[in-house]
Amino acid sequence: MKKKKILVVDNHPVMLKLMNKLLGGEGHEVWTAQDGLSALNILKTSVPDTVFVDLVMPNISGDKLCRIMRGMSKLKDTHIVILSAIAAEQDIDLDDLGADACIAKGSFDNMTRHVLAVLDQLDQGVSHDQSRQIMGLEDIYQRDITKELLASKKHFEVILDYMCEGILELNRQGEILYSNAAAISFIGIQEEKLLGSGFTELFHETHRQRIEDLLEATSDVPQEISDTSPARLNGNYVALSFLPIKDEWNETIIVIVHDVSERKRAKEALQASEHRFKSLSQNAPDIIYTLDLNGCFTYVNPAWERIMGHGVEEVTGKSFTDFARQEDVKGYLRYFKQIKAGKEMTEDITGPLIHEDGSTRLFSISGAPNLEEGRTIGIVGLLKDITEQQRLQNQLQQAEKMEAIGTVAGGVAHDLNNILAGVVSYPELLLMQISQDSPLRKPMLTIQKSGEKAAAIVQDLLTLTRRRAAVTEVVNLRDIIADYLESPEHQKLQSYHDTIQVETNIESKLLNILASPVHLSKTVMNLVSNAAEAMAEGGEIFISAENRYVDRPIRGYDDIQEGDYVALTVSDTGIGISSEDIKKVFEPFYTKKNMGRSGTGLGMAVVWATMKDHNGYIDVQSSEGKGSTFTLYFPVTRRESDKHRSLLSLEDYAGRGELVLVVDDVEEQREIASESLVILGYCVTSVSSGEQAVEYMKTNSADLLVLDMIMDPGIDGLETYKRILEYCPGQKAVIATGFSETKRVKKVQELGAGAYIKKPYLLEKIGLAVRAELDK
Repeated sequence: MKKKKILVVDNHPVMLKLMNKLLGGEGHEVWTAQDGLSALNILKTSVPDTVFVDLVMPNISGDKLCRIMRGMSKLKDTHIVILSAIAAEQDIDLDDLGADACIAKGSFDNMTRHVLAVLDQLDQGVSHDQSRQIMGLEDIYQRDITKELLASKKHFEVILDYMCEGILELNRQGEILYSNAAAISFIGIQEEKLLGSGFTELFHETHRQRIEDLLEATSDVPQEISDTSPARLNGNYVALSFLPIKDEWNETIIVIVHDVSERKRAKEALQASEHRFKSLSQNAPDIIYTLDLNGCFTYVNPAWERIMGHGVEEVTGKSFTDFARQEDVKGYLRYFKQIKAGKEMTEDITGPLIHEDGSTRLFSISGAPNLEEGRTIGIVGLLKDITEQQRLQNQLQQAEKMEAIGTVAGGVAHDLNNILAGVVSYPELLLMQISQDSPLRKPMLTIQKSGEKAAAIVQDLLTLTRRRAAVTEVVNLRDIIADYLESPEHQKLQSYHDTIQVETNIESKLLNILASPVHLSKTVMNLVSNAAEAMAEGGEIFISAENRYVDRPIRGYDDIQEGDYVALTVSDTGIGISSEDIKKVFEPFYTKKNMGRSGTGLGMAVVWATMKDHNGYIDVQSSEGKGSTFTLYFPVTRRESDKHRSLLSLEDYAGRGELVLVVDDVEEQREIASESLVILGYCVTSVSSGEQAVEYMKTNSADLLVLDMIMDPGIDGLETYKRILEYCPGQKAVIATGFSETKRVKKVQELGAGAYIKKPYLLEKIGLAVRAELDK
């Protein structure tokens, strides 16, 4: 017999010894293994000619080992012989197992004879059918209990193979002894390569230590890796359950692999969706809200605080109607009731809500059912602030209405002019022919005066129509006011209202404006007349004019844009104007005056038309019983009138070549200040922000800073000066602002800055302030 390399796999040590003695005595080289796992380890480095395999073994059964070996290409010429005591109880399909022969374990004498015979047959190349017959059945009897156990084992293997969870069995060293079909498919490694491999090697190195620690801990109690913090296996997320098992042979660990990839991806998608919603909600310009079924807020985004003033925590838990006016509550409740009932709301509703400061903001309100698993748990919706949109729309409607009225008034004025030509002209001709003592003279004078009044009304109508001042020139409002107060019209007004006092406060260095003196004078007259009519019981009228720089747009009756203005203010202590009447006060023919005595109702309309002609703005502040204040903003001009020159000469506040750094965020303001200082003899550098000023002063010096107080965006004048003082202690500076003196201005002065210049910039004003600070 040809000498062979033979591997014997059997879990019984006595059988291994007997087979080793038998085959070794025949001159064969014999290797032995007590289980399938040990056999696979031998096969990693060795290729036997024949393998004897017991079917019932721990740590990889014999039938599985046979299939694995038959799948290994390097063992294609190796003969596999099953040597098992269950050959009589179980139908063994040699083709299915890939075996070449089968010997039933019986008495050792008979078994020895069959082993040697099989080796001889395989060595001689005996026919396929003959070598695959089961040998040794003559002294073996079937045992029913063994048969039942084998059937039970097969039943459980079928169950395990059809389970969707992966089932693995590991020894205490973490090597894989068993894997069901689901685990093999899930891991993606062939069974023969998977069995015997290290379980932890299947995972990314970032998870290995964690799994090793759990395997070690599983010797006492079950352990798990839950789906809240899953591991990654073959590109998927898995939860793992580790169960300790003890049997008569050894201790193993059952690992149940749960594929949680879809759940993990769904959770990640949900988290991503929640993150996107949170990001959208946190940055949304409109208010996003949710209500419970009782109409109480369960969520509002940060836009609520920006628009409505309340902190988010102040809103949560409160009812929607807590922020509504009493007259609007029923409408809101009806709207939300329809939503909860499932009615599709195709259009938003519009309504006001109460701001933290007590004012109201107008909103476009939308809502939809907030669903959870198909059940309505409340309402989700959007609040879009349309206050400003509505205000602009009202302004547009007002402007369009005024334009329409102006067009009509133009046609009326044209016809009236034709009619009045005779009424105004003929009385003058007739009076020249009538004697002084004629009884007709007095009626004729009455006709003449009436005609002149009618002509004045026509001129007012023409002002509404023209939409542009006929003649503009450089004028100073100070002169206009002074001339009006000495005019016959004002004297007549005072005779009608002798209980009224008029006070004035006119800035001495008032800037010039481009205007029509005639229209400007009539504007002042109409404002004063309107104020007088509001004080039937007497009172005071205050007329003021000052240079005013608007740092930021002002929202009022008009939107007053940033820039330099001469502001004319006429205030009274009269009956005031209701919020409804303010909207109509500039409309033609709208008046509450005594018709025939006090005017036609065109006076304030003429004021409105004049301001539009002069590209100016109107602001109205009034409330019933507290008087009214009308402020008119006229854009300034840097052109000078020949009538007015500075009483001081440039030499009184001229520069001597000192370097001045101008800091202002508005380009026009920087240019005016810089050009003024250059004219005065200073060297000038300018920057557009506080941050740029700080960077400049880190590496440069300046004799003085002209520092704007309000700069947006970026740091203001106070913060800028603080930072500059860190690099340049004692740095001289003057502050410029369009507002009155504020606490922040005082703080800058406390740090060492000099006087503040109230904008708009005037040559003399900026020159005196800069010179005074440098001369300290």
